[in-house]
Amino acid sequence: MSLLPCIVKEPPSSANAAVIWLHGLGADGNDFVPIIPELKLPAELAVRFVFPNAPSIPVTINNGYVMPAWYDITEIDIERKIDATQLIASAEKIRLLIDREIDRGIPSGRIVLAGFSQGGAVAYQTALTYMLPLAGLLCLSTYFATKDTITPNTANKQIPIKICHGTMDPVVPVGQGKIASERLSDMGYTVEYSDYPMEHAVCPQEIADVSQWLQKVLG
Repeated sequence: MSLLPCIVKEPPSSANAAVIWLHGLGADGNDFVPIIPELKLPAELAVRFVFPNAPSIPVTINNGYVMPAWYDITEIDIERKIDATQLIASAEKIRLLIDREIDRGIPSGRIVLAGFSQGGAVAYQTALTYMLPLAGLLCLSTYFATKDTITPNTANKQIPIKICHGTMDPVVPVGQGKIASERLSDMGYTVEYSDYPMEHAVCPQEIADVSQWLQKVLG
């Protein structure tokens, strides 16, 4: 399987940690590049940021329009009807990117997987099934699409999980973030949940909180 095209931003010194950050539906890897300086991470963390680009596929809820997507969404309802086979295939492609970081000398315990919206759904599936312990899982304005079907790997039973959501999100209602947090807690994971007075976006306080969390899990 070929690797996904990615935008890679190297730290000033040799990287000893990595954050793989998945964009949302219809966006691309450039979407979260501007967030790097806003995070104000200490230089000594030496974090390499990897922003993969999803393939372009027809998306049913958008009248079959071809756009970057990690999987097809066939119906918008409270749970969302999705193409689970495509989601799992995307998770496998992200697994290969984690493997590449390990091959490049970054220990698995220094790799964070992050995702916004549709990218977050893939991040859940990837991180919780990965066969080596990861540094953390960051899920922004998203939902746990495979919560009823996933078979987690015990390697990541202790993974730090941070969920952030907007209370006024019209795309992925805030209840989906809360459902994910509750489901993960029921599964035995330790979860930090935060919400913010925003829509389907990011906000300055959230960015500050994410920075603090990244420094904690990578420090």
